[in-house]
Amino acid sequence: MSSDHQNTGESPVVVAQQGDEESLWSSLKESHNPKAVASSWLEIQSRLIGDAASCGVVVLGEPDQGPFTPVAVWPAGVLGSPVLAEAVEVAVNKRKLVVRDSKRITNEGPVSGKVMASPLLVDNQICGAVAFDLDQVEPERLSEIQELIEWGSGWLEVYIHRNKFTSSDRLVTVLELVATSLHHQRFQEAAIAVVTELSAELGCERVAIGFLSGQHSRVRALSHSASFGKKGNLIRAIEAAMDEAIDQQTTVVYPPLNQEALQVSREHEALAKLQDEESICTVPLIEGDKLLGAIVFERPADQPFDESTVQLCQHTASLLGPLLDVKRREDRWITSKMFESMVNLLKSIFGPRHFGLKLGSLILAGLIAFFILAEDDYRVTADARLEGTIQRAVTSPTAGYVIDANVRAGDVVKQNDLLFSLDDRDLRLERMKWESQKLQSKREHSEAVAEHDRARTRILSAQIEQADAEIALLDEQLGRMQVKAPFDSFVVTGDMSQSLGAPVERGDILFELAPLNSYRVILEVDERDIDDISIDQVGELALTSAPQDLMPISVERITPLSSAVEGRNFFRVEARLNGEISELLRPGMEGVGKIDIDRRKLIWIWSHKIIHWFRMFFWSWWP
Repeated sequence: MSSDHQNTGESPVVVAQQGDEESLWSSLKESHNPKAVASSWLEIQSRLIGDAASCGVVVLGEPDQGPFTPVAVWPAGVLGSPVLAEAVEVAVNKRKLVVRDSKRITNEGPVSGKVMASPLLVDNQICGAVAFDLDQVEPERLSEIQELIEWGSGWLEVYIHRNKFTSSDRLVTVLELVATSLHHQRFQEAAIAVVTELSAELGCERVAIGFLSGQHSRVRALSHSASFGKKGNLIRAIEAAMDEAIDQQTTVVYPPLNQEALQVSREHEALAKLQDEESICTVPLIEGDKLLGAIVFERPADQPFDESTVQLCQHTASLLGPLLDVKRREDRWITSKMFESMVNLLKSIFGPRHFGLKLGSLILAGLIAFFILAEDDYRVTADARLEGTIQRAVTSPTAGYVIDANVRAGDVVKQNDLLFSLDDRDLRLERMKWESQKLQSKREHSEAVAEHDRARTRILSAQIEQADAEIALLDEQLGRMQVKAPFDSFVVTGDMSQSLGAPVERGDILFELAPLNSYRVILEVDERDIDDISIDQVGELALTSAPQDLMPISVERITPLSSAVEGRNFFRVEARLNGEISELLRPGMEGVGKIDIDRRKLIWIWSHKIIHWFRMFFWSWWP
């Protein structure tokens, strides 16, 4: 064979393409079945090698993983020698061409030969090996056969690269699809982009993705289609195929890869017939133990799904399913999200597990029931302060100068205690003047009486009476120069100790006094609560200085006019202290007063103010 080839100048491959080998090459190029390709390749390769080849095998498996098993043997049904199997194993492990001596027994006796095995490397990943058992050949012929096997192995490697996915190809493909899904913000756009790219990457005529809606699947995106009829026969058939795979919770391939596998594929068969006998692969979308939906891959009938492609579909679905489901759930109306959250919460509460949630829900339900059914005293709370029942103003009795001041605001004084004194020197001089005039008038009166001058006597008597009146007036004024406390009291305002010698006018208020044994409580009741207040209602007062001492009070008067302070309106309500009055009380003390109204529901007591606010807010905006 080699001499003929050399004479014609044609390569062995060109010669192999003649006659019957042309049909083998044609079927080899068009076939997509690895076993058929391997068988055709062995047939062609054996003819190229010639009579020297006695047995050949092609071993394929998962790239870099295995297991590596024979997919084709030549001649059909012939078992290779142990040396052939050993050479294949060494070629796979060491990733290099292996040549071994062999010896086999024939009818003519033992025959010595060679075993040659070549690894199949795709993207630096071991995908299998090819090996031939050769009869006794010359060294020159052996190198020619080695070259033929290396050429043929290169063709198989190209075929595997084009028709199978290595692990690096799978990783790149899956990452590109994940990037596509993350690129789009809206779910519908992302889903259409993903199924369209899946269709192109896997050579599919159509890819559809659907998600569960209740108990059935609903197609949400179709490759190369922005919109599609929801009730079309094709869409219903695809949804039925999705339901079939989801119900079995496994990948369904039609036609099945393994005829012995127990799978229901009636809906897939119906879909295939509807599409002129297509090859279909449906992969459920699963997140943990939750079924999300499914992806349906459709290929032409002459390109069935192999195990490698099915695994790629499964890996892609395991990553894309949760990502697209998140986008789908985030792209819904807020009412749908709220409803789903409520349903999930109820399932967690009434379903299995989630003990902590159940315990918390039970406690919350008990608290709600308690607040709805329980009653308590409803009391109106208001800021309060103490005032004296009466408040006496101490004024300057006359114009003058302050020469002494013994008390200041905050002091407690007894009745007749000196509060302050005014300068009385001018009054004393005036009194001395009238005293001297009185003495002079008395002497002249005595002389007139002795002279029996009646007219003069009456005049002098009138002058003496005038002097007595002036002296009496001055004595009264001198008595007012020292101002004393009219009763036991507390000095509310006033401090003249820093104004000694300062002039004052008659009527100037210098001090304010309040009694120590008579107080009234001033409550600032919010206008929202004033309707509940009435005369003679009782309550309690807690002062800031002594919050532990609660003092009973009762309402005496409600002022019908409101006052605005710091953005709120309140009514002034006066109440009296009941019971014994403590000596520690002082006018001006502040605290909080609570007036008892009646018994009401706890939930109403705690929520009525905010409900009132919401009512006013919505009413003000309601047309």
